[in-house]
Amino acid sequence: MTGKITFTMIKPDAVEANNIGPILAMINKAGFTIKALKYLSLTKEQAGQFYAVHKERPFYGELVDYMSSGPLVAAILSKDNAVSDYRKLIGATDPTKAEEGTIRKMFAKSIAANAVHGSDSDENAHIESDFFFSQLERF
Repeated sequence: MTGKITFTMIKPDAVEANNIGPILAMINKAGFTIKALKYLSLTKEQAGQFYAVHKERPFYGELVDYMSSGPLVAAILSKDNAVSDYRKLIGATDPTKAEEGTIRKMFAKSIAANAVHGSDSDENAHIESDFFFSQLERF
């Protein structure tokens, strides 16, 4: 059975472009319930911990620098089939390949500045949610 939560971040590029409201509106319109929400900035160390799975990849340093470059919005979202439904809503990592009407097609600037993060599995949704939110911060 698929899970009922996923994790997302509205990344620094989308925050800087004042797209928090429009992105959250799309999330709500798609039937997701926000279970936790936080506006914050990551240090390089925190970004490195969060993206440790990519540590051996050539883009890791650039990713850590980017994700610690400004404020972001972290959220836990709830819906049946949350991970797969959210991945459909956000679209392909490369905004030029994302389907029309997806978050990345509408708000991403590039593959690197792709507006939002979305969990890729139920397991990672829980790991990523636990990285940002205590049980007291969830509804």
